[in-house]
Amino acid sequence: MGFADQRFNVNLSILFTELPLLERPAAAAAAGFTAVELWWPWADSPTPERSRLDALKKAIEDAEVRLTGLNFYAGQLPGPDRGALSVPGEESEKFRANVDVAADFAQSLGCKALNALYGNRVDGVDPAAQDALALENLVLAARAAERIGAVLLVEALNKPESPLYPLVSAPSAMEVVDAVDAATGLGNARFLMDLYHLSMNGEDLPSVIKGYASRTGHVQIADNPGRGAPGTGSLPLEDLLDRLAEAGYDGWVGLEYKPGDAPSADAFGWLPAHARAAR
Repeated sequence: MGFADQRFNVNLSILFTELPLLERPAAAAAAGFTAVELWWPWADSPTPERSRLDALKKAIEDAEVRLTGLNFYAGQLPGPDRGALSVPGEESEKFRANVDVAADFAQSLGCKALNALYGNRVDGVDPAAQDALALENLVLAARAAERIGAVLLVEALNKPESPLYPLVSAPSAMEVVDAVDAATGLGNARFLMDLYHLSMNGEDLPSVIKGYASRTGHVQIADNPGRGAPGTGSLPLEDLLDRLAEAGYDGWVGLEYKPGDAPSADAFGWLPAHARAAR
Protein backbone atom coordinates (compact mmCIF):
# COMPACT_ATOMS: atom_id res chain seq x y z
CA MET A 1 0.00 0.00 0.00
CA GLY A 2 1.62 3.30 1.05
CA PHE A 3 1.03 7.02 0.65
CA ALA A 4 -0.02 6.69 -2.98
CA ASP A 5 -3.06 4.65 -1.92
CA GLN A 6 -4.55 7.31 0.39
CA ARG A 7 -6.89 10.21 -0.30
CA PHE A 8 -5.17 13.44 0.79
CA ASN A 9 -6.47 16.95 1.15
CA VAL A 10 -4.59 20.11 2.12
CA ASN A 11 -5.52 22.19 5.15
CA LEU A 12 -5.41 25.76 3.83
CA SER A 13 -5.35 27.20 7.35
CA ILE A 14 -1.85 25.88 8.07
CA LEU A 15 -0.42 25.38 4.55
CA PHE A 16 -0.23 28.14 1.95
CA THR A 17 -0.82 30.73 4.69
CA GLU A 18 1.90 32.88 3.13
CA LEU A 19 -0.80 33.68 0.56
CA PRO A 20 -4.06 35.60 1.00
CA LEU A 21 -6.98 33.31 1.78
CA LEU A 22 -8.59 33.64 -1.64
CA GLU A 23 -5.37 32.63 -3.43
CA ARG A 24 -4.84 29.44 -1.47
CA PRO A 25 -7.30 27.13 -3.27
CA ALA A 26 -5.62 27.84 -6.61
CA ALA A 27 -2.18 27.31 -5.04
CA ALA A 28 -3.27 23.90 -3.75
CA ALA A 29 -4.57 23.03 -7.20
CA ALA A 30 -1.29 24.15 -8.78
CA ALA A 31 0.52 21.78 -6.39
CA GLY A 32 -1.60 18.94 -7.78
CA PHE A 33 -4.26 18.60 -5.11
CA THR A 34 -7.97 18.34 -5.84
CA ALA A 35 -9.31 18.63 -2.28
CA VAL A 36 -8.87 21.10 0.59
CA GLU A 37 -10.08 21.66 4.14
CA LEU A 38 -10.23 24.76 6.34
CA TRP A 39 -10.45 25.92 9.90
CA TRP A 40 -13.15 28.60 10.19
CA PRO A 41 -11.41 31.21 8.01
CA TRP A 42 -12.60 34.33 9.83
CA ALA A 43 -11.44 34.35 13.44
CA ASP A 44 -12.86 37.85 13.75
CA SER A 45 -16.37 36.85 12.80
CA PRO A 46 -18.58 33.77 13.15
CA THR A 47 -21.12 35.43 10.85
CA PRO A 48 -19.18 37.21 8.09
CA GLU A 49 -20.75 39.30 5.40
CA ARG A 50 -22.24 37.35 2.52
CA SER A 51 -19.67 38.89 0.20
CA ARG A 52 -16.82 37.20 2.11
CA LEU A 53 -18.53 33.83 2.01
CA ASP A 54 -19.30 34.18 -1.68
CA ALA A 55 -15.74 35.23 -2.51
CA LEU A 56 -14.27 32.16 -0.80
CA LYS A 57 -16.82 29.88 -2.43
CA LYS A 58 -15.93 31.31 -5.83
CA ALA A 59 -12.19 30.89 -5.17
CA ILE A 60 -12.70 27.21 -4.30
CA GLU A 61 -14.93 26.60 -7.31
CA ASP A 62 -12.65 28.48 -9.70
CA ALA A 63 -9.69 26.38 -8.52
CA GLU A 64 -11.75 23.25 -9.21
CA VAL A 65 -10.94 21.75 -5.82
CA ARG A 66 -13.35 20.08 -3.40
CA LEU A 67 -13.96 21.34 0.13
CA THR A 68 -13.89 18.16 2.21
CA GLY A 69 -13.72 19.53 5.75
CA LEU A 70 -14.63 22.73 7.59
CA ASN A 71 -14.34 23.79 11.22
CA PHE A 72 -17.11 25.59 13.00
CA TYR A 73 -16.08 28.90 14.58
CA ALA A 74 -13.40 28.15 17.19
CA GLY A 75 -12.11 31.51 18.36
CA GLN A 76 -8.61 32.72 17.54
CA LEU A 77 -6.93 30.00 15.47
CA PRO A 78 -4.02 30.02 15.25
CA GLY A 79 -3.76 31.60 18.66
CA PRO A 80 -4.65 30.96 22.28
CA ASP A 81 -8.13 29.55 21.73
CA ARG A 82 -8.89 25.86 21.23
CA GLY A 83 -12.57 26.11 20.43
CA ALA A 84 -15.56 28.04 21.65
CA LEU A 85 -18.54 25.76 22.21
CA SER A 86 -17.78 24.98 25.88
CA VAL A 87 -16.76 28.53 26.83
CA PRO A 88 -19.61 30.31 28.68
CA GLY A 89 -20.72 33.72 27.54
CA GLU A 90 -19.77 35.48 24.33
CA GLU A 91 -17.68 32.69 22.79
CA SER A 92 -20.35 29.99 23.01
CA GLU A 93 -22.89 32.50 21.73
CA LYS A 94 -20.63 33.12 18.72
CA PHE A 95 -20.43 29.38 18.17
CA ARG A 96 -24.21 29.03 18.16
CA ALA A 97 -24.55 31.98 15.76
CA ASN A 98 -22.03 30.28 13.47
CA VAL A 99 -23.56 26.81 13.34
CA ASP A 100 -26.03 27.32 10.52
CA VAL A 101 -23.74 29.76 8.69
CA ALA A 102 -20.94 27.17 8.60
CA ALA A 103 -23.30 24.33 7.72
CA ASP A 104 -24.87 26.29 4.87
CA PHE A 105 -21.45 27.25 3.51
CA ALA A 106 -20.32 23.63 3.69
CA GLN A 107 -23.48 22.48 1.93
CA SER A 108 -22.97 25.01 -0.86
CA LEU A 109 -19.67 23.27 -1.70
CA GLY A 110 -20.72 19.69 -1.04
CA CYS A 111 -18.61 19.42 2.12
CA LYS A 112 -19.61 16.45 4.29
CA ALA A 113 -17.51 16.91 7.46
CA LEU A 114 -17.82 19.64 10.09
CA ASN A 115 -15.33 19.83 12.97
CA ALA A 116 -16.39 21.25 16.34
CA LEU A 117 -13.42 22.02 18.60
CA TYR A 118 -14.42 21.65 22.24
CA GLY A 119 -12.82 24.68 23.89
CA ASN A 120 -10.47 25.34 26.80
CA ARG A 121 -11.27 25.07 30.47
CA VAL A 122 -12.02 28.47 32.01
CA ASP A 123 -10.77 29.56 35.43
CA GLY A 124 -13.54 29.82 38.00
CA VAL A 125 -16.06 27.80 35.98
CA ASP A 126 -17.13 24.32 37.05
CA PRO A 127 -15.87 21.83 34.45
CA ALA A 128 -19.19 19.98 34.74
CA ALA A 129 -21.01 23.17 33.72
CA GLN A 130 -18.69 23.55 30.72
CA ASP A 131 -19.32 19.95 29.72
CA ALA A 132 -23.08 20.45 29.93
CA LEU A 133 -22.81 23.56 27.76
CA ALA A 134 -20.58 21.68 25.32
CA LEU A 135 -23.07 18.86 24.93
CA GLU A 136 -25.91 21.30 24.35
CA ASN A 137 -23.93 23.04 21.61
CA LEU A 138 -22.64 19.81 20.07
CA VAL A 139 -26.22 18.58 19.79
CA LEU A 140 -27.04 21.78 17.91
CA ALA A 141 -24.04 21.21 15.65
CA ALA A 142 -24.88 17.55 15.05
CA ARG A 143 -28.39 18.48 13.96
CA ALA A 144 -27.03 21.10 11.56
CA ALA A 145 -24.61 18.54 10.15
CA GLU A 146 -27.43 16.03 9.73
CA ARG A 147 -29.47 18.65 7.89
CA ILE A 148 -26.81 18.88 5.17
CA GLY A 149 -25.93 15.18 5.13
CA ALA A 150 -22.60 15.66 6.94
CA VAL A 151 -20.86 14.13 9.93
CA LEU A 152 -19.90 16.01 13.09
CA LEU A 153 -16.24 15.59 14.04
CA VAL A 154 -14.90 15.67 17.61
CA GLU A 155 -11.14 16.10 17.92
CA ALA A 156 -8.59 15.31 20.60
CA LEU A 157 -5.70 17.80 20.83
CA ASN A 158 -2.48 17.36 22.79
CA LYS A 159 -1.80 18.38 26.36
CA PRO A 160 1.70 19.85 25.92
CA GLU A 161 0.45 22.40 23.40
CA SER A 162 -3.14 22.74 24.66
CA PRO A 163 -2.94 22.30 28.45
CA LEU A 164 -6.40 23.77 29.09
CA TYR A 165 -8.18 21.66 26.48
CA PRO A 166 -9.94 18.72 28.18
CA LEU A 167 -10.00 16.25 25.28
CA VAL A 168 -6.38 15.10 25.16
CA SER A 169 -6.77 11.41 24.43
CA ALA A 170 -8.67 9.26 21.98
CA PRO A 171 -10.89 7.79 24.75
CA SER A 172 -11.84 11.26 26.04
CA ALA A 173 -12.89 12.36 22.56
CA MET A 174 -14.82 9.14 22.01
CA GLU A 175 -16.73 9.69 25.25
CA VAL A 176 -17.99 12.94 23.77
CA VAL A 177 -18.81 11.28 20.43
CA ASP A 178 -20.89 8.70 22.30
CA ALA A 179 -22.60 11.36 24.42
CA VAL A 180 -23.61 13.37 21.36
CA ASP A 181 -24.98 10.31 19.57
CA ALA A 182 -26.91 9.31 22.68
CA ALA A 183 -28.39 12.80 23.03
CA THR A 184 -29.41 13.20 19.39
CA GLY A 185 -30.12 9.64 18.27
CA LEU A 186 -28.68 10.64 14.89
CA GLY A 187 -25.50 8.56 14.97
CA ASN A 188 -23.58 11.13 12.92
CA ALA A 189 -20.86 12.07 15.44
CA ARG A 190 -17.40 10.80 14.55
CA PHE A 191 -13.87 10.88 15.89
CA LEU A 192 -11.32 13.12 14.18
CA MET A 193 -8.12 11.09 14.49
CA ASP A 194 -5.18 13.49 14.36
CA LEU A 195 -2.10 11.29 14.52
CA TYR A 196 0.18 14.19 15.44
CA HIS A 197 -1.86 15.22 18.47
CA LEU A 198 -2.30 11.63 19.63
CA SER A 199 1.43 10.96 19.31
CA MET A 200 2.19 14.09 21.34
CA ASN A 201 -0.01 12.60 24.06
CA GLY A 202 2.07 9.43 24.01
CA GLU A 203 -0.77 7.19 22.90
CA ASP A 204 -0.26 3.76 21.37
CA LEU A 205 -1.24 4.69 17.81
CA PRO A 206 -1.69 1.15 16.45
CA SER A 207 -4.05 0.44 19.36
CA VAL A 208 -5.96 3.68 18.76
CA ILE A 209 -6.35 2.76 15.09
CA LYS A 210 -7.50 -0.75 15.91
CA GLY A 211 -9.99 0.49 18.50
CA TYR A 212 -11.43 3.53 16.78
CA ALA A 213 -10.99 3.30 13.00
CA SER A 214 -14.61 2.25 12.56
CA ARG A 215 -15.81 5.40 14.39
CA THR A 216 -13.40 7.76 12.66
CA GLY A 217 -14.79 10.36 10.27
CA HIS A 218 -11.56 12.09 9.31
CA VAL A 219 -7.80 11.73 9.78
CA GLN A 220 -5.15 14.43 9.96
CA ILE A 221 -1.39 14.02 9.92
CA ALA A 222 1.85 15.82 10.71
CA ASP A 223 5.18 14.37 11.76
CA ASN A 224 6.46 14.45 15.32
CA PRO A 225 8.52 16.14 16.61
CA GLY A 226 8.05 19.48 14.92
CA ARG A 227 4.64 19.19 13.28
CA GLY A 228 6.30 19.16 9.89
CA ALA A 229 5.80 17.14 6.73
CA PRO A 230 6.08 13.36 6.78
CA GLY A 231 9.73 12.41 6.96
CA THR A 232 10.80 15.43 9.01
CA GLY A 233 10.23 13.60 12.29
CA SER A 234 10.07 10.03 13.53
CA LEU A 235 6.42 9.03 13.20
CA PRO A 236 5.93 5.99 10.91
CA LEU A 237 3.09 7.73 9.11
CA GLU A 238 3.08 5.51 6.04
CA ASP A 239 2.73 2.41 8.22
CA LEU A 240 0.04 4.06 10.37
CA LEU A 241 -2.02 5.01 7.32
CA ASP A 242 -1.66 1.47 6.00
CA ARG A 243 -2.99 0.21 9.33
CA LEU A 244 -5.95 2.57 9.04
CA ALA A 245 -6.74 1.28 5.57
CA GLU A 246 -6.47 -2.31 6.75
CA ALA A 247 -8.87 -1.45 9.59
CA GLY A 248 -11.42 -0.25 7.02
CA TYR A 249 -10.85 3.52 6.98
CA ASP A 250 -11.22 4.84 3.43
CA GLY A 251 -11.86 8.51 4.10
CA TRP A 252 -9.80 11.66 3.67
CA VAL A 253 -6.40 12.27 5.22
CA GLY A 254 -5.84 15.95 5.90
CA LEU A 255 -2.35 17.40 5.59
CA GLU A 256 -2.22 19.65 8.63
CA TYR A 257 1.47 20.27 9.03
CA LYS A 258 3.75 23.31 9.06
CA PRO A 259 5.64 23.86 5.81
CA GLY A 260 8.83 25.07 7.48
CA ASP A 261 10.84 27.98 6.13
CA ALA A 262 10.24 27.19 2.46
CA PRO A 263 7.08 28.10 0.52
CA SER A 264 4.22 25.67 1.08
CA ALA A 265 4.39 24.53 -2.54
CA ASP A 266 7.78 22.99 -1.70
CA ALA A 267 6.46 21.00 1.28
CA PHE A 268 5.05 18.03 -0.65
CA GLY A 269 8.16 16.34 -1.96
CA TRP A 270 7.38 13.24 0.13
CA LEU A 271 4.16 12.63 -1.84
CA PRO A 272 4.32 11.59 -5.50
CA ALA A 273 2.57 14.04 -7.79
CA HIS A 274 0.19 11.39 -9.10
CA ALA A 275 -0.96 10.66 -5.53
CA ARG A 276 -2.18 14.19 -4.83
CA ALA A 277 -5.38 14.05 -6.89
CA ALA A 278 -8.47 12.48 -5.35
CA ARG A 279 -9.56 9.23 -6.92
